[in-house]
Amino acid sequence: MTTIGIVAFDDVEELDFAGPWEVFGMARKLRDQGDRLLLLAEREAPIRCAKLMRVLPDLTFAQAPKLDVLLVPGGVGTRREVKNEAMTDFLRRAGAQASWVTSVCTGSLLLHEAGFARGKRVTTHWTFIEQLRDRGEVTVLENERYVVDGNLVTAAGVSAGIDMALWLTGQIWGEEFARKVQKQIEYFPRPPYT
Repeated sequence: MTTIGIVAFDDVEELDFAGPWEVFGMARKLRDQGDRLLLLAEREAPIRCAKLMRVLPDLTFAQAPKLDVLLVPGGVGTRREVKNEAMTDFLRRAGAQASWVTSVCTGSLLLHEAGFARGKRVTTHWTFIEQLRDRGEVTVLENERYVVDGNLVTAAGVSAGIDMALWLTGQIWGEEFARKVQKQIEYFPRPPYT
């Protein structure tokens, strides 16, 4: 049984967590092995996302079980959350026990603050590369969909987060199973404006 926790906070970017949620949710459904997929937040209150979607967390940080995968999405809220000790303390505790620590977009900022990205190779949203570099103790790669450095996996943005979640599905349950998940969710991107 695998437990995946996705962190949420006010002004989180919807697709940064909903894209990976779709991948891991379909994996959970297809496996039917009692895997857990949880949306975690500091409080039980509704979360207002960056584009005004409202979501309810499954559990608070205090209620969270040991996680196999910790995923930190991005969004403008990361700039505030980087100063929230409850957030960074939770990330340190949960990430220290997790097999995989991951982020999408500017979630890498929170992983840097919690110590996981320091001394590592990472990526982030293209508009945030210099700001993350300026924080020091990190090598920020450009023009990469996702970057793997040990058990740390960082994705550049929305669609890259889905790519990263599919790659991670392959690492956890095998490439053939990941292909089945990809087919089931019909993730074969062909943007009209390339």
